[in-house]
Amino acid sequence: MSQDSSANAPRLTIQNGRLIDPAAGIDQVTDLVLEHGKVISVGKVDSPEGEVIDASGMIVSPGLIDPHVHFREPGGEHKETIATGAASAINGGFTTVCVMPNTTPTLDDDGRVEFVHRQAERAGLCNVFVVGAATKGRDGKELAEIGLMSKAGAVAFSDDGCAVASAGVMAKALTYVAMTGKVFMQHCEDPELGGGAMNAGTLATKMGLPGWPRVAEELTLQRDIQLCKAQNYACRYHAQHMTTAWGVEILRRARADAKAAGHEDVLTGEASPHHLLLTEDACEGYNTNAKMNPPLRQQSDIDALKAGIADGTITVLATDHAPHTAEEKSLEFVAAPYGIVGLDCALPLYIKALVEPGVIDWPKLIELLTINPAKLCNLDGKGTLAVGSDADVTIIDPDHEWTIDVDAFASKARNCPFDGWAVKGKARDVIVGGKVITLD
Repeated sequence: MSQDSSANAPRLTIQNGRLIDPAAGIDQVTDLVLEHGKVISVGKVDSPEGEVIDASGMIVSPGLIDPHVHFREPGGEHKETIATGAASAINGGFTTVCVMPNTTPTLDDDGRVEFVHRQAERAGLCNVFVVGAATKGRDGKELAEIGLMSKAGAVAFSDDGCAVASAGVMAKALTYVAMTGKVFMQHCEDPELGGGAMNAGTLATKMGLPGWPRVAEELTLQRDIQLCKAQNYACRYHAQHMTTAWGVEILRRARADAKAAGHEDVLTGEASPHHLLLTEDACEGYNTNAKMNPPLRQQSDIDALKAGIADGTITVLATDHAPHTAEEKSLEFVAAPYGIVGLDCALPLYIKALVEPGVIDWPKLIELLTINPAKLCNLDGKGTLAVGSDADVTIIDPDHEWTIDVDAFASKARNCPFDGWAVKGKARDVIVGGKVITLD
């Protein structure tokens, strides 16, 4: 959504909804007024002007933010484009996303960052920000143009899809990213230990598939934490799509150590819907829609992830939306690509994994999906509905019962293991820059 378009947005009043804004400490039934792309008042309105949306029985949330998606453009437009990915985000209730750099060519210079911004503006749907590559071509050898990409608007840096394997290169990357004030997002995977088809263990052996051990994730996470500590936590560091119980414990202890040293929240982590709801058992029958990177683990790992979310060790939820064609996912299990699409159906899956079983409540879920990712990526004006903030709003029907149908997704892709699941909770209205966004 362009700034000019948002600035012309007329007055819109959202009435009678349960407004949950963790950043502002608000959880009450009240009204919200938007105009010219900004929030102009929070509180009861007796005589609203302009358009009115009745949100009775709904949750009114700051626009949901996903800091980890793959939109494949440039180079993979047969899987997803920035426009179709943005439509998928809107369909799922997300007003802002951050795209990863593993495209062809890689998003590793300022011109490619600007290309994504132009394509997103043409689409005119959700806000799309760029996570720039840490190294050129994501090959882990030479640093990319971190400073230029930061000036062009990159909100974070990562070689997502793989880790920066060299400790020396990683140390340099942390140093340079620290200068920008942005965050480094790491795909924690030791390349010599990772890369298997599924979680290492009895089931992988039974199925004759190469295993991917937990230690591949944990070793990289522990190394990076030591590097951050050695640099006095100058660079903020974020562990993407965490999957293992010991990894959660490593992060928990590291966060406590950093806090004791006066550096609170410089080390963070995220969890994805599939790692909260599915175990390695989903791979049985060689179901390629259950082939993930990193892989699905076991119930003990899910329990640890949930505990980490509940106690604040894991502070962000992210889909890792990864579109692939039906032809690619029809390949034999070892040859099929990793990943699933998630934006269209993530919200009810988070509800099923976390709210329904009482792991966290609604305000905590909203925090994990709004202000926390906004802080992570320095998205000023987003993640809150305080007066003066951006008029990005998601209106959620928490009681809407429906069945996930991949054929109804706005994404180009259909690679999703949750097809046919009965779920509860859905975004009813999505407002970006003060304008209600309706998909054709």
